[in-house]
Amino acid sequence: MRPKLLSSSEINTRLAALAGWEVKNNALYREFKFRDFKGAFAFMTRVAFEAEALNHHPNWANVYNRVAITLFTHDQGGITELDVKLAETINLIFEHGF
Repeated sequence: MRPKLLSSSEINTRLAALAGWEVKNNALYREFKFRDFKGAFAFMTRVAFEAEALNHHPNWANVYNRVAITLFTHDQGGITELDVKLAETINLIFEHGF
C-alpha cells in the first residue's frame, strides 16, 4: 500500500525538520556539494542502497561535485511520508558520512 499525499500544512511541518530541503514544483528538493566527483558518486551510491530498500527512488542529477535530488511519489502525484522518510535518511547519510 502506497502512502497518501501529505497536506500543505503537513508538508510545512515536516519540512521545518528537514534541514536544507525545500518544496519545488510539488516535490522535495535539495542540492548537495562535495569536495570532488568521487565524493558525490560515493554519496549517490550510499543513497541508492537506502532508496532500493524503501522501493522509492529519487530523481537526481550529478555534475562533478554536485548532486541535486528531487523526491515525490510518482503514483500519488506529490509528496508523501515516503518522500519525507527518504529525505531524512539522505540527510543522515550526508551528515554522518558514507
